[in-house]
Amino acid sequence: MQTSLDHLVVVAPTLEAGDRFVSQRLGVALQQGGCHPLMGTHNKLLRLGTSFYLEVIAIDPTAPPAGRPRWFALDGLPANASPRLAHWVAKTDTLKSLGPMFTEVVGQVQPMSRGELRWDITILADGGLPLEGAAPSLIQWGQPVHPATMLEDRACSLQRLDIFHPAPERISHLLDAIHFSGPVRLHRCDSIATSRLVSCIETPGGLRHL
Repeated sequence: MQTSLDHLVVVAPTLEAGDRFVSQRLGVALQQGGCHPLMGTHNKLLRLGTSFYLEVIAIDPTAPPAGRPRWFALDGLPANASPRLAHWVAKTDTLKSLGPMFTEVVGQVQPMSRGELRWDITILADGGLPLEGAAPSLIQWGQPVHPATMLEDRACSLQRLDIFHPAPERISHLLDAIHFSGPVRLHRCDSIATSRLVSCIETPGGLRHL
C-alpha cells in the first residue's frame, strides 16, 4: 500500500461558520461542494493542488437524520463550537487490502457518494476521529480523475501540515506501515487536550496558517 495526502478537513457547527472561518484566514472564497446523503452532511471546498483540496464540512440541517453516527465526530460538535482544522485524509489505490491492524485505528471501509462522485473511505464505528484527528482516514476514489481537478484554481497550495499529539510515535508507525509520503511533520505535545493540526498554505496574499 502506498498513500499520499488527499484533503484537509475543517469541521464547523454550520457550513456558513466554516466558510467564514476559512475565507477570513486564507483570504480566498470557497467553492460550493454538495451533500452526503448517508451522513446528512454538506461541504464547501478549496483546491490546494491538482490532487489535493481543503474541505469544510458540517451537518446539513435540511437532511433527514443519519442512520449511523456521522463522520468526523460531527455529532458531538457543540452548536457554539469554533470551526477548526480537525482531521486529514490520505489516498490510496489499494484500500481493500487494509488489514485489521489498520482498521482498529482508522475504522472500516465505507462506500460513499456525493452527486456523481463515488469513493470508499475508512470511518470509525462511533464516527470519531482516528487518534484525535492526528491519524488520517484513508480514501480510494472510484474515478481516475481526482475531484480536485474539477475545482476552480484559487492559487492556493499546501506547504506543510504540522501534527501535534502526545504520542507522535504511534502516528509515525502508522504512516510508515501505509508507506505514506507527503509534507507532514509530527510534533509531541503535552496532552490530548493540546493535540492539534496546523496547516501552512501559500495563498495570493502570502503564507497563511489554518
